[in-house]
Amino acid sequence: MPRPEPLPAELSARAFTVREGLAAGLSRDRMLGTDLARPFRGARVDARAQVTLLGLCAAYAGRAPASHVFSHVTAALLWRVPLPRGLSESYTLDVAVRMAGAIPRSAGVRGHRLGDAGVRIRERYGLRVVDAASAWCQLGTVLEHDDLVSAADHLVFRPRRPDGDDRPFVSLAELTRRAEAFAGRGGRALRRAIADVREGSASRPESHLRLLLVRSGLPEPELNQDVFDASGRWIACVDLLYRQHRVVVEYDGEQHRTDPKQYEKDLRRLESVRESDRTVVQVRKAGLYGDPSGTAARVARALEAAGVAKSL
Repeated sequence: MPRPEPLPAELSARAFTVREGLAAGLSRDRMLGTDLARPFRGARVDARAQVTLLGLCAAYAGRAPASHVFSHVTAALLWRVPLPRGLSESYTLDVAVRMAGAIPRSAGVRGHRLGDAGVRIRERYGLRVVDAASAWCQLGTVLEHDDLVSAADHLVFRPRRPDGDDRPFVSLAELTRRAEAFAGRGGRALRRAIADVREGSASRPESHLRLLLVRSGLPEPELNQDVFDASGRWIACVDLLYRQHRVVVEYDGEQHRTDPKQYEKDLRRLESVRESDRTVVQVRKAGLYGDPSGTAARVARALEAAGVAKSL
């Protein structure tokens, strides 16, 4: 069997519409080739290519009516919300229409109808997407409590040094208003979650760690705070801080495996924190998710040593 004709370079690494393929000189027979996957009607992609969600969304938008808008999980991912792996790696597209429109129905697409009067349509990466607050509200039936909180923490977070990070995508006050007014399915979960949302959490694990500690009866820590030495010299910004008790809790992410230079930098940073007469409790993924009670107990012991009454 002859090998399929190579795709044009501009189409070889992304999803494309049939219209784009024809414009690039591909025949209709070529676009029926077995080497091309069909993520949804009217789209093609090299089955061997590393397809991105953004690429799939762009391909869908290229053949969809203007009334279609990305919503739910797809919208959350376009707002860079950190989600559990099963959702963050899903390439089924959530597409919604206003009440009067026909619900999108196609292979690779989950169709929805927008009944929430608070929904606003925004442009994100050149795509039509529901606003960040609406995307979060739509996750009320999808996520468990801690992930619903961490998703909101992400949206309201204000970076210390933006460097291209355009958050906050919504204020905590506005997100609270939307949760309290939400009348659809998942509204109760939203209202439970919004009470636990904080503006200073920089990552999903940090949110989970804070929730674990507070649920375990420990005081609520300050988030992403600067610490200084006795002379007033800045030392570091730390993840979770018990200021009065001079206890720092740091989530030790995957950088020790993926970025040795960053990991060495973090080790030196925490060494400086310890030298400032503070106790540092480092928490890794295995401790947070594999032994949460043990992790909470470690922090409790550090606080107890600093004079906090034992509560575990």
